[in-house]
Amino acid sequence: MKKWSLYMGSYSGIKVFIHWTFWIIIGWIFMMHFQMGHGWAEGLAGALFILALFGCVVLHEFGHALMAKKYGIPTRDITLYPIGGVASLNRMPEKPSQELAVALAGPAVNVVIAGILYIFLLSNDQLLPISEIDHVAGENFWFNLMTANVILAVFNLIPAFPMDGGRVLRAVLAFNLDKLRATTIAVQVGQLLAIVFVFLGFFTNFWLVFIGLFIFLGAGAEAVHESAKSALVGYTASDVLVQQYTRLSPLETFEKAVQMLRNTQEQGFVVVENDQAKGVLTRKELIKGLSEYGNTSPVYKVMRKDPIIIALDMPLQEVYQNLAANNLSLALVVEDGQLLGIVDIKGINELIAVKKGLKLPKFS
Repeated sequence: MKKWSLYMGSYSGIKVFIHWTFWIIIGWIFMMHFQMGHGWAEGLAGALFILALFGCVVLHEFGHALMAKKYGIPTRDITLYPIGGVASLNRMPEKPSQELAVALAGPAVNVVIAGILYIFLLSNDQLLPISEIDHVAGENFWFNLMTANVILAVFNLIPAFPMDGGRVLRAVLAFNLDKLRATTIAVQVGQLLAIVFVFLGFFTNFWLVFIGLFIFLGAGAEAVHESAKSALVGYTASDVLVQQYTRLSPLETFEKAVQMLRNTQEQGFVVVENDQAKGVLTRKELIKGLSEYGNTSPVYKVMRKDPIIIALDMPLQEVYQNLAANNLSLALVVEDGQLLGIVDIKGINELIAVKKGLKLPKFS
């Protein structure tokens, strides 16, 4: 289970979590109604609307996840935050047509929801004039929800990373350009829009400033990620295989692991029993173990029992994406049931630095 998140269930093998910070926005909406002089009923109605809206956000994320699953790309989970939902796909498809389908699947869900609500409101003679969209009243629950889904679809199709529209733009460009060039152009478009949003935000709605900063930083992160991936084209796990690495027994203490960590530059340790890998222990798990169990407890209590297992000939691009998606610093290379070695993020980053002609960082 994810730390600080409430597990809500799963569908098609995809778990759904609500991060604890999500409840802040529910409480904030509730209190806003009281400050406006509304009663308990209006406050609860406002909170219920937000829950319904975020239900639509979950369906939006399932649109991405289920379309990605169609192309053999798993999604670890979907998590709700106050700013929206995040579907943790292991990677995005490499083929432009597939990335386009995955990117459009989320907004398409919102369009479908809005269409269903439109038909419902129209058939019940509850459809309000278009002018009401600018100042929807609190009692018009279904109209509000329809309008919100339209806004979600339009907002997510802004052609800027990390919005869905940024991926749509890249996918369209990638039909005629290589992916790195397509990403570069999409990032430039997105950052230009971000600057416009920030500028307009100072004169209209200050929320545009935050949206602009969010888009600018997100676009930059995508550019860095795609540039790193492009440097790994043509390489496999065998090119950065590490065969000399530290092995720990499941019963080894945290104190012993700390001593080993001080004497090595490794990203983590492989936990082995009877020549079989049982898991990995990274710095993150080690710190957690020390704080929760103390120096003398065995490492098996916090080791990652779901390490990434890769083949020797796996493309390094795919290894890099899997490590990033799972927030791990190393993967195990296994062939015919035998542990051949590890691939760690340090070795991959060194290869990227060499490919880019950059000065290698010093590791102390």
